[in-house]
Amino acid sequence: MAKEYDLVILGGGTGGYVAAIRAAQSGLKTAVVEKGKLGGTCLHKGCIPSKALLRSAEVFSTSKKSEEFGVITGEVKLDFMKVQERKSRIVDQLHRGVLHLMKQGKIDIFEGTGRILGPSIFSPMPGTVSVEMNDGSENEMLIPKNVIVATGSRPKTLPGLDIDGRLVMSSDEALLMESLPESIIIVGGGVIGIEWASMLQDFGVDVTVIEYADRIIPTEDKDISKEMQRLMKKKGIRIVTGAKVLPETLRKGDTVTISAEIGGETKEFKADKMLISVGRQANIEGIGLENTEIVIEKGFIAVNEVYQTKESHIYGIGDCIGGLQLAHVASHEGIVAVEHIAGKNPHKIDYSLLSKCIYSNPEAASVGFTEDEAREKGHEIKIGKFPFKAIGKALVYGESDGFVKIIADKTNDDILGIHMIGPHVTDMISEAGLAKVLDATPWEVARTIHPHPTLSEAIGEAALAVDGLAIHA
Repeated sequence: MAKEYDLVILGGGTGGYVAAIRAAQSGLKTAVVEKGKLGGTCLHKGCIPSKALLRSAEVFSTSKKSEEFGVITGEVKLDFMKVQERKSRIVDQLHRGVLHLMKQGKIDIFEGTGRILGPSIFSPMPGTVSVEMNDGSENEMLIPKNVIVATGSRPKTLPGLDIDGRLVMSSDEALLMESLPESIIIVGGGVIGIEWASMLQDFGVDVTVIEYADRIIPTEDKDISKEMQRLMKKKGIRIVTGAKVLPETLRKGDTVTISAEIGGETKEFKADKMLISVGRQANIEGIGLENTEIVIEKGFIAVNEVYQTKESHIYGIGDCIGGLQLAHVASHEGIVAVEHIAGKNPHKIDYSLLSKCIYSNPEAASVGFTEDEAREKGHEIKIGKFPFKAIGKALVYGESDGFVKIIADKTNDDILGIHMIGPHVTDMISEAGLAKVLDATPWEVARTIHPHPTLSEAIGEAALAVDGLAIHA
């Protein structure tokens, strides 16, 4: 028997389940179709498990240098299975929390694969969802007034570098490792690649990163990229940039070997395992988009500013629409879509105000334009930088590498971008994000009296430095 809903959401990841909660709060009868576990990639294969491993790696690395803090210990050992057990406990706890929220919101959950049908006996418009249930029971037919596609993404690979899960892995397989390799090659020096490089090096793995661009984390400000590369090398990570991996040279046995072309020369690399980290691609196959007028552009679902597709009652959010493939972005896209469905007038997302984070050791975070982007957009700029080595709390904490950089418009003093690398900057970036939302100037940030001693003092000092007024420089 067909079931009618105000909204059916395909995908129960961060974007999908947050949209479902907001829909329930708005009085919409809502269902979520999820073929895996609620929480999606972020909870089960991305944000949370990787950050749990990063935290264990940080503790292990810090423990090995505890004498610097006057704490004398015996030999520090790593039990990687206990590391994995801790990660699983955290994921399980959060998963139970999501299930509770669904129950609390009286949101129906269908465990299976949903496919959008074209016009049929159920509806004259495309949008009826047929759910192939995981338990093999008869398909469920859902007839919604509106649909949100929130099917997420999966790791990309390179032609010829097929994931085998044993020697050649994506981040999905790497999260399930039962033991650490002695060495690893990471193909791709973007955000995910650098987080894994930092984590594995802190665990004691010999790491080589091969990046096609001329610098790692190439989408970040060039000063952040340069400092991250310096600090990764300081940790002992080999960074190879401007390198084109040659998949046809891949050889596998007990180890993995591959060559890359660097400056016209070919160099060979060998390690116990290889991690492919070259971006993510949308999960849009097999969900019935061909039964609709929905447009696909460069592998992603095309949407407008309130996330409607060409089929106005079908929306798309999160990784499957491209753009910033970040969990917090997907969540807010879902909220905007639902509020539009509910007949409200949602605030549209200004993507220049969204904060981005890298959870390596050290961390990096940013909001707004990079220096190059600001110049390309015609701004005459002024810049303030302040190092953590001049911040008392950073010295107390034992991590004083890095800096805060603020880019402002010389004409009207508006802040254009704030970029940080150093201890706990992923927690500090929200102040910068609020400054951008409020269209603040460096003077206004500097007028905010930052408590002493805190790491956040670096933000206030960098704001002063924009006009050459830093106190502790």
